[in-house]
Amino acid sequence: MATIHRPRRGSLAFSPRKRAKSQVPRTRYWAAGEEKARMDGFAGYKAGMTHIIMIDDKPNSLTEGMEISVPVTILETPPLSIAALRVYEKYNGGVRAAGEAWSDKLDPNLARSITVPKNKRGAALDEIGAIIEDMEELRLIAHTNPKLLTGVPKKNPDLMEIQVNGGSIMDQFEMAKGLLGSQVSISSIFGPGSILDVSAITKGKGVQGPVKRWGINLQKRKHSRGGKRRHIGNLGPWNPHHVRWTVPLLGQMGYHQRTEFNKRVLAIGTDGSAITPDGGFPGYGVVRSEYVIVSGSVPGPSKRLVRMRSAVRAKDADLKTPQVLYVSTDSKQGL
Repeated sequence: MATIHRPRRGSLAFSPRKRAKSQVPRTRYWAAGEEKARMDGFAGYKAGMTHIIMIDDKPNSLTEGMEISVPVTILETPPLSIAALRVYEKYNGGVRAAGEAWSDKLDPNLARSITVPKNKRGAALDEIGAIIEDMEELRLIAHTNPKLLTGVPKKNPDLMEIQVNGGSIMDQFEMAKGLLGSQVSISSIFGPGSILDVSAITKGKGVQGPVKRWGINLQKRKHSRGGKRRHIGNLGPWNPHHVRWTVPLLGQMGYHQRTEFNKRVLAIGTDGSAITPDGGFPGYGVVRSEYVIVSGSVPGPSKRLVRMRSAVRAKDADLKTPQVLYVSTDSKQGL
């Protein structure tokens, strides 16, 4: 007798599988704060992948103390510009914006992305300072500077909020005031050995059938005599009189926001020629500004914006600074 029970194909956790609203990922949760107030995130652009040779420093590993090859992703991270700060108050079980202060020195390209506010910095900071003790959260409004990159052919900056964690709310406010209107580099926030979570919009694959989209089985040879093989055999019961949302059907695949946890920072540098492969990264080119090397893969194609934050489920956070011996610069053309 045939087996009538089986695990469903694909996950319903990400439904509805539709295109992301924006190429700038949303961060809804941040790691717990430390004793000192600090900016808890950054953003860069994906250049490509290569591999490195490093010393395995994971305790009890079979290759501990030996040289190992590790696949890595290169993210180009030009400085972020801090355009404003925003405070949030408790409201109805959550938080809502209670005030913001914008810098007097804004990048002219910012007007390409948003309508730039015209409030006065000093007056806004005084208003926030009067209510800061009652606030719940403080976030920085930062934007990228793609004009500094040759691999990302655009001038429009990507705008995002980055939370300030650690210390008291007053400590966070004083720290944010000092950053307002300045540029921040990734080396002032993260360092080699840091554990990060990365978020990005995945590669878009357009409309795909249920076999590729959900991983269902092909119809067996005898069942496919009706002319169809790459489809489901049953759309559901007679009642209810509609197709349920749990039925695997064709539709949009890719271009979804995804977050990957616990990526280890293996190196941070400023000399792009030391890690750029011969002929440049395919579809990207040459790395010319500050960069970060993270272990493993990162969602999305080259040139895609990637957001980073301190890991919320950190593993191997007690490891020492990685010992990177070699970064492959062999040509990636034709791969």
